Amino acid sequence: MCGLVGFIVKQSSNIDYETVIKQMSMTLSHRGPDDFGIWVDPNVGISLGHRRLSIIDLSPEGHQPMHSISNRYVVVFNGEIYNHQDIRNELLSQDPQITFRGRSDTEVMLAAFEKWGVKKAVEKFVGMFAFALWDKKERVLYLCRDRMGEKPLYYGWVGDTFMFASELKALTKHPNFKQEVNRDALALYMRYSYIPSPYSIYKNIFKLQPGTLLTVDVEKNLENIEYYWSLKNVIEVAKNEPFQGSETEAIEHLHSLIIHSVKQQMLSSDVPVGAFLSGGIDSSTVVAIMQAQSKKAIKTFSIGFYEQDYNEAQHAKAVADYLGTDHTELYVTPQEAIDVIPLLPSLYDEPLSDPSQIPTYLVAKLARKHVTVSLSGDGGDELFGGYSRYIQGKHIWKKIRNINWRYRNLLANTIFHYSEQHWDYLLSNKIVNRLTKNKLYGSRIYSVAMLLKSRSFENFYRTMVSHWKIPSELVKGSQEFNDNSENGNGRFHVEMDDFEKMMYIDSISYLPDDILVKVDRASMGVSLESRIPLLDHRIVEFAWKLPIQYKVNNGIQKWILRQILYKYVPQQLIERPKMGFGVPIGHWLRGPLREWAEELLDEERLKVEGFFNPSLVRKKWIEHLKGEKNWQYYLWDVLMFQAWLNYSK
Repeated sequence: MCGLVGFIVKQSSNIDYETVIKQMSMTLSHRGPDDFGIWVDPNVGISLGHRRLSIIDLSPEGHQPMHSISNRYVVVFNGEIYNHQDIRNELLSQDPQITFRGRSDTEVMLAAFEKWGVKKAVEKFVGMFAFALWDKKERVLYLCRDRMGEKPLYYGWVGDTFMFASELKALTKHPNFKQEVNRDALALYMRYSYIPSPYSIYKNIFKLQPGTLLTVDVEKNLENIEYYWSLKNVIEVAKNEPFQGSETEAIEHLHSLIIHSVKQQMLSSDVPVGAFLSGGIDSSTVVAIMQAQSKKAIKTFSIGFYEQDYNEAQHAKAVADYLGTDHTELYVTPQEAIDVIPLLPSLYDEPLSDPSQIPTYLVAKLARKHVTVSLSGDGGDELFGGYSRYIQGKHIWKKIRNINWRYRNLLANTIFHYSEQHWDYLLSNKIVNRLTKNKLYGSRIYSVAMLLKSRSFENFYRTMVSHWKIPSELVKGSQEFNDNSENGNGRFHVEMDDFEKMMYIDSISYLPDDILVKVDRASMGVSLESRIPLLDHRIVEFAWKLPIQYKVNNGIQKWILRQILYKYVPQQLIERPKMGFGVPIGHWLRGPLREWAEELLDEERLKVEGFFNPSLVRKKWIEHLKGEKNWQYYLWDVLMFQAWLNYSK
């Protein structure tokens, strides 16, 4: 796990290449505290920088930037290729004359590029990775990102300079960089609480999308992006060639795939390995299989909160005790959690308002005291249908889809004719008060109206998961991008269940742009490598071959994953309502965070900065403070942008 950075200047420049690339690289020291390297060729205007966290081959032979044996290629690489030993053996079987200086996966990658070409080599890689590869012979740059988007990579043109890096903070250190906020991307952020790929918070800077290979020929002024792996294509193949075996065969095959993935990720390390454990189905499955592969107790880690509504630590400890892991838990006070908040803008580099970023950072910090690599159970919800909103969404859409859209639209417009306050007044009677626990009457009926206006299921789900439903009214001078682009592009040519559509949408958006960003930045912020066995692309491809009833069976979500887990852990330790990895943000905003929030949401400040409609923000802030409504997530969206803006000045 490392950090990479680089730039190419199209025309001759007076900048000091070495000084600039060093300054850019230093911003990524947390991603790679063990080693530092640069490579510069002023003749062609290219500079590469690397920060290394030593995981495989701790010797100097793993130093980057690394050159291929023929000296044709030079690479900077972030991530791990778990099957690098298999690829090494394949290369040697085809050409026994190939020589290797050390044991690093980076060296194997370079040999593969020389033997098979870049795209064919990448298609063989199993792992999480982002890399920049310079072809000295053809004078072409390749940027590549892993299939599911575990590792980040930003890129873009700033004038005549093409720049790229693992994190945005590195790009901002280039003297030509312009920190112009992309208001249209900001509108998307206010809708989703994250900025979806390929956009970033800055104009002209983009995220490389998962499963893609970007080729840049500076001399010919050509730039091309192609998918070497696409989830859309995977699903179309899976639907045309579904799994035909029995339930038992499906369980056993998935079980063997997860065992192989976990084992491969445990072995691909020369440093201590542990695991995050929440006590839920996904992390418990990963930990159970890890422990079954190990002769000694593996190290597991969890964070606990004294507020019981947010505490999963006791469940994690019960699973750890049963499996016999070497378990470490840390109970965090509200103040200790709140103390993380000032770190968030520098950790995440662009606005992200998923409150679980706080406990994620805390558990990563805890794990780093004991290990250098930690496995997690992320991805299970998207692959096996674990989110409760999937059942809710399918149920609601089933009720409204058969109503003619014109009638639905008419009803929605009638609702919008009256203000939220008017609906609050109309519905604030004794009967309603007995049926509901809070006073979000007007906002709830407005949310229903927004859903009624949906013309398609995709638009319905997009609205359902949105925070600010019409963010262009909040963000001044913004117009939302058409963010309906699909991984692999184009429409599906196969039928999909509505439940599966939600899983697909989350897998190409929420998963890579929220969940995986959160895990990567939190772990790398403390120089910890996180690995995610369930996102092995072979598991992903098999999961999509399975019938939907293997994932949701009689209302039981993640059914097939549960059957595997029950081989290791008693059912009663697992069967409980699903909890989110969250914190009581709403309560804190009325208490210990009130002064901090008030400063960031000051009306005059909002007017001067000019990004938001102050009246909309202040209205929600005042209603929240009075306890009239709970606007915690809406306000957290604004606050995380404001905190980032303050940090980035």
